[in-house]
Amino acid sequence: MSEDVRRHPFEPAGFARVVDTAAAWTLAVLWALPLLYAVWTAFHPAEFSARFDPAAPLTLANFANAWNAAPFARDLVNTVALVTLVLASQLVLCTLAAYAFARYRFWGADVAFFLVLMQLMIMPDILIVENYRTMSRLGILDSIPAIALPYVASAFGVFLLRQTFKTVPRELDEAARVEGAGSLRILMKVYVPLARPTYLAYGLVSVSYHWNNFLWPLIVTNTVGSRPLTVGLQVFSSTDQGIDWSIITAATLMTSAPLLLAFLLFQRQFVQSFMRAGIR
Repeated sequence: MSEDVRRHPFEPAGFARVVDTAAAWTLAVLWALPLLYAVWTAFHPAEFSARFDPAAPLTLANFANAWNAAPFARDLVNTVALVTLVLASQLVLCTLAAYAFARYRFWGADVAFFLVLMQLMIMPDILIVENYRTMSRLGILDSIPAIALPYVASAFGVFLLRQTFKTVPRELDEAARVEGAGSLRILMKVYVPLARPTYLAYGLVSVSYHWNNFLWPLIVTNTVGSRPLTVGLQVFSSTDQGIDWSIITAATLMTSAPLLLAFLLFQRQFVQSFMRAGIR
């Protein structure tokens, strides 16, 4: 067997591959440890939350106690409504903006796109005070629209879709125009179908961010009727009666389970989309 086919593990190329593999497994284990601890603690009695015993009995009582300790059903409905409203608004606005930046040349286009990219460098937490003032002036505090309104447009979504739209051959535009299609129909019939993997990946990013967003919903909501799951989890942080890690981890798993399931189902499309969306 030639030297090109078989490499010694301590040669530069083979050693680099071993280091990369070891680093990847190390990061994977470090990432999975908190999740494994949460799964172990949630499915076992409280006395086994700090020690590992293979013979420990399994139980679902922690999930029942967590469900009864907080209005999870109401919080779940609020969270689903919130992420649906935000995602729908972002898809419409980002699609129109990305299509304009990708296919139209107009005065100030580069400057406008540069201003959009600048928004990626601004942390949303910086604008909390001004956003709160705006929601107060609109009279919509303590509501789901108040949580969603600052996020209905996304600079990241515009950038990601613009890069995807720029990969679509212009010949498809010309063929559609010959058939009598207008700009909006070309967008919906040509660009949107070809960008489905990107839409799926961006949808997962947007939903996961707003599903887990805590600070802004905490500030802008005051009642159970409008708070999402992340704010509802505060009830388990009270130390008046002690902290039960079994119930806390059970509540955490119930909150994060939809996101974990969605990522496991669509992880291939998620990774492929970002690999195709390089700067062009």
